[in-house]
Amino acid sequence: MNAIVVLAALSGALAVGAGAFGAHGASGEAAAWLKTGGEYQVIHAVAALVALHFGARGPAWLFLAGGLIFAGTLYSMAFGLPRWLGAVTPIGGVLLIAGWLWLAYVGIRG
Repeated sequence: MNAIVVLAALSGALAVGAGAFGAHGASGEAAAWLKTGGEYQVIHAVAALVALHFGARGPAWLFLAGGLIFAGTLYSMAFGLPRWLGAVTPIGGVLLIAGWLWLAYVGIRG
């Protein structure tokens, strides 16, 4: 079993569900959080698979972890958890940026 493939697939499924709920079952700020979280999470689920295809497991893990933290905090706030979780969201963003930079390094190294 390839854990990255499984987690990327589950991440993508969660992102689609969150985006759909944001579009059809939520309103206002909660809908916006679900939409933003869903977009970032699905993009980085695909990015994890692409990174894995090129043998870049480290960036793939960063994309999955960053996507979960970034989107997860937004989803949590959309469902009524405390707004201070918004202070954790940038940690996920930093992991996503680090994943892209690491992937660029892998590309430069060949």
